[in-house]
Amino acid sequence: MTAAPGRRPTLAQQYLRRLWALFLAFAAVIFTSELGFVMLPMAERSADDLAGLMVLSAQTWAELPPQTRPVFEAELLRNYELALRPGMAPPPDTSLVHGFYLHYLEQALQERSGAPVFLAQAPGPQGGAWLWTSVQAGGQAIGVGFSEERTNTRPLWSLAVVLLAGTALAAAAAVWLARRIATPVARLEQAAAELASGASPALLPVSGPRELADLARHFNLMTLQVRELIDARTTLLAGISHDLRTPLARMRLALELLTLKPSPALIARLEHDIEEMNALIGRLLDLAKGLDHEEQRRFELAPWLAERSRLHAGVAQAAQATLGVSCPAGLHVQAAPGMLGRLVDNLLGNALRYAPGTIELAAQMAAGSDGQRVRLAVLDRGPGIPAPQMDAVWRPFQRVEGSRSPHTGGYGLGLAIVSQLARAQGWTVGLEARAGGGLAAWVELPVAASEQST
Repeated sequence: MTAAPGRRPTLAQQYLRRLWALFLAFAAVIFTSELGFVMLPMAERSADDLAGLMVLSAQTWAELPPQTRPVFEAELLRNYELALRPGMAPPPDTSLVHGFYLHYLEQALQERSGAPVFLAQAPGPQGGAWLWTSVQAGGQAIGVGFSEERTNTRPLWSLAVVLLAGTALAAAAAVWLARRIATPVARLEQAAAELASGASPALLPVSGPRELADLARHFNLMTLQVRELIDARTTLLAGISHDLRTPLARMRLALELLTLKPSPALIARLEHDIEEMNALIGRLLDLAKGLDHEEQRRFELAPWLAERSRLHAGVAQAAQATLGVSCPAGLHVQAAPGMLGRLVDNLLGNALRYAPGTIELAAQMAAGSDGQRVRLAVLDRGPGIPAPQMDAVWRPFQRVEGSRSPHTGGYGLGLAIVSQLARAQGWTVGLEARAGGGLAAWVELPVAASEQST
């Protein structure tokens, strides 16, 4: 069974737990390594040095003349914080609880004396807490003591404080890092929920780590595309309702007149309106088919353009237009020919409708941001498109010509179909005014692999 969504930990909580566990494991490794490889060896070596100094001090005192011993004792107390007590019996095992340093010291003294050695607490020469033991030197037992302050370095306490402080800092850093990672994701989740509910969320800030910034950038792009699709749908539905209302009104009027008096002219008018509605529906179906998948293949562009020109020759002749082709021989592209044909047909249809005259299908190499590309353009010498309308004409039912008649102004779907086809294939389309008058409508598409290598 899976946990209920409301009871699942948040991303910040998951990262916090993982970072916390990782730090604890890291701290345990550091603590063990520091204790086993640094502190214990250093304590054992220091205890061995102290044991050697204590035994050497007792032996030196036993070998000195009696009159010089007080000076030696004073020097020993002043410089090494050691005191001597001749005739002190070895202390018994008092089960004194102490750290590993004193344990190492007892072991080192035992190795030097060959008998068990224990430390006992007793006052020092100037008061205070001292630790004493007895060392055999010169045939007598000599007590050797040192202040407990000598062993008050407390390395374990120091390490514990460091670990506790590090733990607190690591916990704060883990909380900050977890929130830093989770906040953009939570913001993305909220925006995605708004988008799923039909709202239009604000664009996300493109910041933070590269993966999160890329995710925010892609989400923003998706949001803009959804907005464009919603705007296009709204425009499309409004355009359909508007362009269908006129022929429907004429058909209703013709049917009413036919009930009064049958007329061949009215029947012809009905047939014409039906054909007009059918043509509009056909253009809408072309727009809807813009995302159909078609496999790309490599083909030579010059003969392909010549074939497109031949297919439009009849329409060009009726429009008193002249079609020409300008394309270097041997130029190959990697594209879906059916999609590209629909795109070129729409551009040629616009040129034949609005700019009959000399129309040229031209192709040439062009440098793009992702390498060499081919720019395929439909060039005319017509009236062109005003600069303020260059962007608007890509939307459905946007017409440069002011009339609402499909015979003079078309349906306003040609460039919308071109834009959708290009977006589906990853091509780039554009419009620009030509020097000397006219319009250039172009599409850029990838060059075939062999063309790029040359």
